[in-house]
Amino acid sequence: MTKEFLVQQIQQKKSYLCVGLDTDITKIPKHLQHIPNAIVQFNKAIIDATKNYCVSYKINTAFYEAMGTKGWDIMEETLHYIPNTHFKIADAKRGDIGNTSSYYAKTFFETYPFDALTVAPYMGEDSIRPFLEYDNKFTIVLGLTSNAGAKDFELLKVGERFVYEKVIESIAKWGTPNNLMFVVGATQAVELTNIRAIVPDNFLLVPGIGFQGGSLREVSKYGMNKECGLLVSISRAIIYAGTHESFAEEAKQISLEYQTEMSSYLL
Repeated sequence: MTKEFLVQQIQQKKSYLCVGLDTDITKIPKHLQHIPNAIVQFNKAIIDATKNYCVSYKINTAFYEAMGTKGWDIMEETLHYIPNTHFKIADAKRGDIGNTSSYYAKTFFETYPFDALTVAPYMGEDSIRPFLEYDNKFTIVLGLTSNAGAKDFELLKVGERFVYEKVIESIAKWGTPNNLMFVVGATQAVELTNIRAIVPDNFLLVPGIGFQGGSLREVSKYGMNKECGLLVSISRAIIYAGTHESFAEEAKQISLEYQTEMSSYLL
């Protein structure tokens, strides 16, 4: 998917919502837990309920890899069920020496038709370059995360600058806004103005709204650019909104609420 098409979808739907399909069999409604293909059926119901209110879906691969080959099959079936109008993210946080990264890129950009993949940046350019060589695919690099451990490395100072600032500034030179995004946790919204000064035109993938306590208003105020430039990822607050037979309707309602709020922030 191209950046232009993604922006068009955001404008048409008046939404920059990304629904996270981080599906845990122990957390889906009990009436589904023991049926065949429970996770697939749950995911399909969530996609049907939310697709009119979001522009993207993010699959956290760990939830599927943990099930072995069955989990990969579930992930693939879920991926193919997502409409082609929606931006499909593999949240896999890959990154290794160049030859290994080239096979990670092949996995998620060829074997599985994802539009984007999250990667870890700390092995440097040769670990990221293979992902950037694909046309109409996006590499989403961890920039400033919302976990407590961000202070261990990302928020260390190198001279007068934070490590995360140097990372984002350097990586921005390796790609373009047409193939490169950055992850910025919603609980780090105070830093968004600073990040926008470094990468004014790149999309930012922003997790942390909902259960993690991030503010959609603040993220939108400080992170939005002229094309929107945001994908706000919300997982548990949507997919686990309901615990009974009406779970999909409740997910639909929460998605609509987020979309309605987002529409008020769009320029």
